[in-house]
Amino acid sequence: MGSRPLAGKTVIVAGAGLAGLSAARDLEHDGAAVLVVEARDRVGGRVHTIRDGFAHGHHADAGADLIESDQDHVRALARSLRLDTVRILRNGWGFYGPGPRGQRRIVSEPRTFWLAAKRLGPYVRDFKLADERWDSAVAAAIGRQSVAQWLASGPRDQALAAGLRGLRGFYLADPEELSLLVLVEQFASGDTPGEGEMFRLRGGNDRLATGIADALRGPILLNAIVRRVAQDDSLVRVTVAERGGVHELTADACVITLPASTLRDVEFTPRLPEDQHHAIATLPYGKATRLMLQFDRRFWKHGRRATAFGTDLPIGAVWDGNEQQRGPAGILSLLAGGRASTELQSILANDGEAGAIAQLAWLGPPGSLLASRTIVWEDDPWSGGGYAYFDAAFDTRLRAWLARPAGRVMFAGEHTSLRWQGYMNGAIESGKRAAAEVRATL
Repeated sequence: MGSRPLAGKTVIVAGAGLAGLSAARDLEHDGAAVLVVEARDRVGGRVHTIRDGFAHGHHADAGADLIESDQDHVRALARSLRLDTVRILRNGWGFYGPGPRGQRRIVSEPRTFWLAAKRLGPYVRDFKLADERWDSAVAAAIGRQSVAQWLASGPRDQALAAGLRGLRGFYLADPEELSLLVLVEQFASGDTPGEGEMFRLRGGNDRLATGIADALRGPILLNAIVRRVAQDDSLVRVTVAERGGVHELTADACVITLPASTLRDVEFTPRLPEDQHHAIATLPYGKATRLMLQFDRRFWKHGRRATAFGTDLPIGAVWDGNEQQRGPAGILSLLAGGRASTELQSILANDGEAGAIAQLAWLGPPGSLLASRTIVWEDDPWSGGGYAYFDAAFDTRLRAWLARPAGRVMFAGEHTSLRWQGYMNGAIESGKRAAAEVRATL
C-alpha cells in the first residue's frame, strides 16, 4: 500500500466529536479530501470544557473528564498535539454510603468490585469459556438479567447494594436497568475502573478536539444536521440541513460518528440491514447531570484522603474537578447518572445549589460558593444522554452490528468500541478503525 492510499478520494465525516475528528485526521493523512459535518456550533461533542462563569479564570470539564493510564489512544493523541497531561486524584477513589451494619461512612478502599467479582465468579468463568463473545448463548443468558435481579437472587448485602447503586455515576444506569453482562465483562477483562493513575489535560480536555480541528486541511461545516445518507456502487450522497436550507453532498465514502440516540433519526437508502437497524434503535443512553460547584477553598481535601468518591446519593459521583489549577479556590464536579440525574435536577429546582451542597456535608464544612454550572446531557439534542449503556432488553447478539460497515458507509463513536465504550479513548479508537475501513474499502 502506498504512502497516500486515498489520494484523489473524498470522504464525508458526520460528527465533529473525537471519533469524527480522529477519523478525519487519519483520512487526510492518507491523502483523502475530507469534509466534516457537525450539528453543533462547536467541535468536541461530549468533550466540553466550561471556561465562562468561574472565578479566577478556572475551568472544568462538563463532559468527558478523566483519562486513565492504560488509555493509549487518547494519551498518544495528546502527545502528538503537544498537549500536557497532568496527574490527578493521586489518592484514588473512595466511597460514601452504608457499611455492613447500615451506618453511613467514608470508605477509603471500596470493596464493591471485590465483593461483586467474588459472587460473579461462575458467570465470569462461563463468559471466558465463550471467548467473551456477546453473540454466544452464555452472553445472551447473562445479558437478560439486570444487576438488580442478580443481586436479589443472592444473600442480602446492604453495602454491596449501595456500592452497585453508586456505580450509576460510572455506567449512567441504575442496577434495575443495567445488564449484568456489563459487570461480568468488566471483571472478565481484569480492568477495575479508577484503580490506576488518572490524568487530565492541562488547559481542558476540549483541546484534543480543537487541536485536531485546527490542523485539518478540509472544512468543518458547523450547525449542519445530517438527515439522509444514500449510496450506490460508486458514491455516497449525504443530505444536510442548514439554516440556509437543505442540500446534498457527495463523496466516495462516509464515516458516521453520530451517537445511536440521534443516528436513528437519519434515513438510510438503501435501508440498513435489519439487525443493524434494530441495534441502533434499541441502544439506550444514560441520563447524566453534571453540576460543577466552585468554592473559595477545597474543603474536601483532608490529608491523604481521596478527593474522588462514588456515592449512592442523588448527587452521584463527586470529585475534584480542577485540582491541576492553581489557587485556593476549587471546583467540585458532580456526575449524577441514571435516576440520580432526575433526582439532582429536582433538588436544584426546589432548593437550588444549597440543596446539593447540603448533600455534601460528609465531606466537611463547605466554603463559600463562588459559581456553579449545570449541564444536563439528556437534554442535549445531539447526544440524548451522557453515553451509551447496555440494558437487559438489548439483544447481546447485535452489539457487533453497531460498528459494522454498510457498503461505503462506516460507523464509529464510543458506543461502537468494545473495550473502551463510554470513554474518549473508545471514541478515538473507533474513529481510527473507521478510517482504516475506508482505506480497505476504497
